[in-house]
Amino acid sequence: MSKSPGHQKWPSHKVREEHVTQPMQVRVNDEVVARSDDVIKVDEDEQPARYYFPRADVPAARLSRSQTTSECPFKGTAHYFSLLAGGQTYPDAVWSYEQPFDEHVALRDRLAFYSEKIPGIVIEPAVAAPAGARSPVERTQGGL
Repeated sequence: MSKSPGHQKWPSHKVREEHVTQPMQVRVNDEVVARSDDVIKVDEDEQPARYYFPRADVPAARLSRSQTTSECPFKGTAHYFSLLAGGQTYPDAVWSYEQPFDEHVALRDRLAFYSEKIPGIVIEPAVAAPAGARSPVERTQGGL
C-alpha cells in the first residue's frame, strides 16, 4: 500500500475512524439488510458520518458488483455495488475500499451504504433479537 496523497496535501483535513461499541444494523423500509458487531464509523470533514460493515455481515445475494469506481484522495479507490432490498435494486448504493491507503487500512473490504441513494434507509443500533430467533441476515447464506 501507500500513503494517502490527500493527507499529505491537506494535513488539516480529518478522517476519523472509530469502532462502534454496540451492534449496528442497516434497514431499508424496515427490512434488515445488514447487521454486525464489528462496525467502523468514519467521520470525515465536510461529509456525513458513514458506517463500514464487514463484507461477511452483508449477504452476498443482496449485492451486485458494478463497474463504477471513484477516487478518494484520503482513502483510495472505491468499488461500487448495487443493493437489492425490498424487491428493488439501488444502483451504486454500496461501496468498498479493497486496497485503501495506509492511513485507512482498517476499512479494507468493508462495505458502506450511500444513504443518499437509498430511500427509506436507516443505519442504527441493532435491536436485540428474542432468545433463539435469527435475523433475516443470519438466515441468508454467507457474506460477499
